[in-house]
Amino acid sequence: MCQIVVVFDFDRTIIDGDSDNWVVTQMGLTPLFQQLISTMPWNSLMVCIEPLQNRMMEELHLQEKTIEDIAQCLKQMPLDSHIISAVKAAHSMGCDVRLISDANQFFIETILKQHQLLDYFTEIITNPTQLAPLTDSFSPEVTQQYFVKPFNLQSLTEVIVVLPLIDSSIVKGMILERIQAKADENGKKTFIYLGDGGGDYCPSLRLGRDDHVMPRKGFPLWDRIQSNPSLVQAKIHEWSSAEQLERILIPLISGVPIDGSKPNCTSRASSLTDSSVQNNIISTVE
Repeated sequence: MCQIVVVFDFDRTIIDGDSDNWVVTQMGLTPLFQQLISTMPWNSLMVCIEPLQNRMMEELHLQEKTIEDIAQCLKQMPLDSHIISAVKAAHSMGCDVRLISDANQFFIETILKQHQLLDYFTEIITNPTQLAPLTDSFSPEVTQQYFVKPFNLQSLTEVIVVLPLIDSSIVKGMILERIQAKADENGKKTFIYLGDGGGDYCPSLRLGRDDHVMPRKGFPLWDRIQSNPSLVQAKIHEWSSAEQLERILIPLISGVPIDGSKPNCTSRASSLTDSSVQNNIISTVE
C-alpha cells in the first residue's frame, strides 16, 4: 500500500478562486461587503464567533435567500478537470487524501459533492457549520440559517480550547502535526502538502526532508517560502495552474519511496482508472 498522505488546501488550491468571494459576488453582496470590510476583520465577516452572527449569512437571510439558494450558488463554482483527475488519481494510487481549510464545512462539502469528489477524501478538517432555526420578528414563520463556527482545538489537545481569532497558520500547523502523529503509528509516512495562502506556511515548516510542499506560485505561501527557503526542510515544487498541479503531483506520488525502493521523482504515473470509492469519514474540528 502507498505510504503517502496528500493534504490539500481548498480555496485557491482545489478551487481556483475563493468560495467566500464567490458567494459574495454571485449573490449580490459586494456593495455591503465593501462597506463592512473597512470596519470588520475578514474573520468576523465570514466566520461566526459566537454569539456574533455571521454578518453576510444574516444579510442573505434578510434578503429572503434560502439555504438552497446558497447551495445552488456554490454548485456553480467551477472546478478544473485537472484538479478532479489529480484527486482521483491520488486516491486510486492508494494515497490517504485529506483536506485542511479555513473555509467552512457547508461550502466545501457542497462544492465537492457537486463534482463527485467528496468521498475521495479520508478527512476534511474545516470550520464546522450549524443549521439554526430563526424566527422573523415580523412573522411567526420559522426559517433556517447556516452559521459558521470557528476552529475548536479540542481534538488536538487534552484541554478543550476555543481560539476564535487564532492565526489560521498555527491552527493548520497543529492539525497537520496531529495527522502526522496518527499516520506514523502504522509506519513512517511521506507527506505532500498543497496550498497557497499564508495559513499554509506553518504546516509547511512541519514537513520533514522526505516530504514535499507544493506552493502556488505568486501567492502568499510561495512568497514566504521564497523569502527564506532554508527554513523549509521539505522539497519544494511550485505550480501555477491546475494542469501544472496534476503534472507535478502524480509523478511525485509515483516517485516517493515505497517498501524501501529508490525514489524516482521524474517517473510518470501509470494509466489510472477510477476504483470504487468506499464511504470515508468526513470530519470537522468542533
